[in-house]
Amino acid sequence: MPKPIMAVTREETDEETELAPSHMAATTGDMPTYQIRAPTTALPQGVMMAASPGSLHSPQQLAEEATRKRELRLMKNREAAKECRRRKKEYVKCLESRVAVLEVQNKKLIEELETLKDICSPKTD
Repeated sequence: MPKPIMAVTREETDEETELAPSHMAATTGDMPTYQIRAPTTALPQGVMMAASPGSLHSPQQLAEEATRKRELRLMKNREAAKECRRRKKEYVKCLESRVAVLEVQNKKLIEELETLKDICSPKTD
């Protein structure tokens, strides 16, 4: 099987490149040709890349970033604590329900024991 023919052009920059279908017609007719082009690195309008602490310039920016991180951490902690309290409440309800069932079972077993003692014990009149 013949290999596809590729028309390759080299960009002048040393950035990473990608293969993209060429709009030129292939010489074989049915095989696509490709050209190398630099990928687009521009972000959509309104999208910002997160700044690393090393790229922040002023102490005010560093303080704002630290405040933002602290507020985010506190918010996550509040949510985690709320969930923990909810689970604990559910656990306690489950335990209380189990205690109630076991108390009823215990009472029945004590009554059964008393009945069996009355039946099996020799009666002295």
